[in-house]
Amino acid sequence: MARVFNFSAGPAMLPESVLQQAREEMLDWRGTGMSVMEMSHRGKEFMSIAEEAEADLRELMAIPDDYAVLFLQGGATSQFAMVPMNLLRDRRTADYINTGQWSKKAIAEARRFCEVNVAADTADGGFTRVPLQAEWQRSADAAYLHYTPNETIGGVEFQWIPDTGDVPLVADMSSTILSRPVDVSRYGVIYAGAQKNIGPAGLTLVILRKDLLGGAGEEVPAMFNYAVHAEAGSMYNTPPTYAWYLAGLVFKWLKDLGGLSAMADINGRKAAKLYDFIDASAFYSNPVEVASRSWMNVPFTLADDALDKRFLEEAAAAGLHTLKGHRSVGGMRASIYNAMPEAGVDALIDFMREFQRAHG
Repeated sequence: MARVFNFSAGPAMLPESVLQQAREEMLDWRGTGMSVMEMSHRGKEFMSIAEEAEADLRELMAIPDDYAVLFLQGGATSQFAMVPMNLLRDRRTADYINTGQWSKKAIAEARRFCEVNVAADTADGGFTRVPLQAEWQRSADAAYLHYTPNETIGGVEFQWIPDTGDVPLVADMSSTILSRPVDVSRYGVIYAGAQKNIGPAGLTLVILRKDLLGGAGEEVPAMFNYAVHAEAGSMYNTPPTYAWYLAGLVFKWLKDLGGLSAMADINGRKAAKLYDFIDASAFYSNPVEVASRSWMNVPFTLADDALDKRFLEEAAAAGLHTLKGHRSVGGMRASIYNAMPEAGVDALIDFMREFQRAHG
């Protein structure tokens, strides 16, 4: 069966070469006679996989030595709670920027633990832009500032890093991590669910400045304490070993590609092609302010939404899958993460052009 181009917002496509290597190593990893998913997480075989994956990630992202890297479970959603549990210390307030559905979820969870100051909110405009930092109304005593660099549902992305001074900057990078170089030193905490640019669902990456460890109170369960996981090398309990292994293969794939600068060149071309086609068409449209458009998630609507069902059916028949927009916004959405090849974007544009010719 031929593989399709999967435009899902997540779980998303994985590089084909990574899947092929995983298939080849499924029953026997490097002569051990075991699958990786059968290995003890404390055995020397898996420890070598884990250490190499972390080293490759540190190299790819140029992660400074004074940052810890954690391979955890619970998805990015667990971090909505772990961030305030670990970073509030003796503060009562945290600043949040609301640019879409994932920001809203993070805000709702943080309100269980502290007073949330929504320093900027673009809900009134339908979450179609990133708020300029000059518009933000920050609190004077915030423990940290949290934002979502890329909102997968609305297709809104920060093209710049906020300047928060001495206040730790926290970012949910689930849908943009590894898509381009980033200055990790500008952040206090970066976290990301794996199922978009890292690997399969089940793994969560947390990159945090070591001086922020140890802030959890005694009432915080051990499984929600960053310091516990850092001290245990992400093995306080059994980690998601196979997802960790696959993430390591993705890191190797990125290194072989030329690193994050090379990945950024590819991602920039993919996004530009699709947006240029949409903008040149009277049949398709994208609602997001140009300066705030996402590289990873491209929502678009048809001039006649009565054609949506036919568009999706014909796209699927052409091998272009999971293009339906999120139920909260409708329309279409093409998620073009790292593993989506340029050929997939070209095929989508060709299909959209022909669909417009036939139905426009």
